[in-house]
Amino acid sequence: MNGRIIAIGDIHGCHEEFLALLTRLAPTSDDQIIILGDLLNRGPDSLRVLDIAREVKALTLMGNHELRLLEHRRSNFTTKLKETDVATLALLRPHDWDWLESLPFTHYLPEINTVFAHGGFLPGTPWTKQPVEVVTCIQVVDREGHARKRAECPEGVLWADLWSGPPFVVYGHIPRPDIYKLKWSAGIDTACVMGGLLTAYILPDRRFVQVRAKRRYFL
Repeated sequence: MNGRIIAIGDIHGCHEEFLALLTRLAPTSDDQIIILGDLLNRGPDSLRVLDIAREVKALTLMGNHELRLLEHRRSNFTTKLKETDVATLALLRPHDWDWLESLPFTHYLPEINTVFAHGGFLPGTPWTKQPVEVVTCIQVVDREGHARKRAECPEGVLWADLWSGPPFVVYGHIPRPDIYKLKWSAGIDTACVMGGLLTAYILPDRRFVQVRAKRRYFL
């Protein structure tokens, strides 16, 4: 790697915080920005976030919010959407849909044995063989070993607590007040849209850069 790898957690339409973080990071053409999904919904300007991501040539991964919108469109608009999905759906332009359809759901860097994903992986199964529904949505593992969301399974165990690597996983999706750094993973969704922080994780030096949200946009 010549430049830095800059992973950025869930932005959720917080365009001002995204710009502020980029200003602090001052990326060059040698750097690779990786956005860990969930650019859209909940925050003030999802379209501006999409435009900025393209302007800085970010490698953007599929998040569960992008996946839900795409699945709705692929089904001829028959699936159920959440309120913030409906608001975003009305704004998306044809080229936005093309771009969303192109998003990968993992990115692996063998030279540092690190994989980037939105949600994470189910321990005990090869990460390369896990479907997009797991990789974008997993939060906890239930007693039967299935991938679940925290709201569905409050007694479940965080997947990262069970992940023994390798590879090292950098992920978002689970909003927390602080970075969740373990031996084999780093969770960097620090709840910007809920009034928290927008976090970047910089490799290979493994340091964090953060900006605070201007206000709470979503409860």
